[in-house]
Amino acid sequence: MIHELLLPFQFGFMVNAFIITAIIAVPTALLSCYLVLKGWSLMGDAISHAVLPGVVLAYIINIPLIIGAFGAGMICALATGFLTENSRIKQDTVMGVVFSGMFGLGIVMYTKIHTDIHLDHILFGNMLGVTSGDIFTTGLIALFVAVVVILKRRDLLLHAFDPAQAKAAGLRVGILHYGLLSILSLTIVATLKAVGIILAIGLLIAPGAIAFLITKRFERMLVVAVVVTLVSGFGGIYLSFFLDSAPAPTIILILSGIFVISFIWQTRRAVALSRQIGGM
Repeated sequence: MIHELLLPFQFGFMVNAFIITAIIAVPTALLSCYLVLKGWSLMGDAISHAVLPGVVLAYIINIPLIIGAFGAGMICALATGFLTENSRIKQDTVMGVVFSGMFGLGIVMYTKIHTDIHLDHILFGNMLGVTSGDIFTTGLIALFVAVVVILKRRDLLLHAFDPAQAKAAGLRVGILHYGLLSILSLTIVATLKAVGIILAIGLLIAPGAIAFLITKRFERMLVVAVVVTLVSGFGGIYLSFFLDSAPAPTIILILSGIFVISFIWQTRRAVALSRQIGGM
């Protein structure tokens, strides 16, 4: 019985999947809190889809794929900011147009090249195929993003809640704005190999949304988001081994389940509190 329960840990590719999940859990969870508070969930979706043409272009000119992905992500972020500031169109509409256009461009470019890289691995990741090199590269990016977010967490929090107040307090709002976009693009690049373009958005929204339902203190929210991501990541990989399913979608399903449970718990708690107040 114990031997069967520990069976997933006896395979190198499974161990690598657990390691890279632990690595990407921290930066994605931390950033998800800011994205949820700032209302930038669609921005993460936009950048995650927009990296596809950068990946294809990087393959064509024979440079590391992460360079192309990061460049495309930043182009998407900068284009969205420019169009929002210089037009009457709302930001969510601009993001929808930009990311769908770049994603369409990426698909067209992909169909015109001959490559052994399967599109499914780009879109949905290949967590069971990560190498030690992938783990090292992802680890460096994740460490950099986590350190920046932790050191600047209060500035980013003020910028997320009230940019005008942040500017009045002497903070460089422009640097914070584009800095957050930059580390968001870097984080998506870090998750590219593990969960792919499409599922990356789940890791950048669900943990922060769950933590927001569970606690009202921001510092605790960061911790809850990281713990939820780690539990979902390890649980998803472990279950996928026995269910013979892909790890990344299984992780997202667990996150979705935790969100539903958290929502029901928070709703029942609010109803109970309102009844208690009404009975006084």
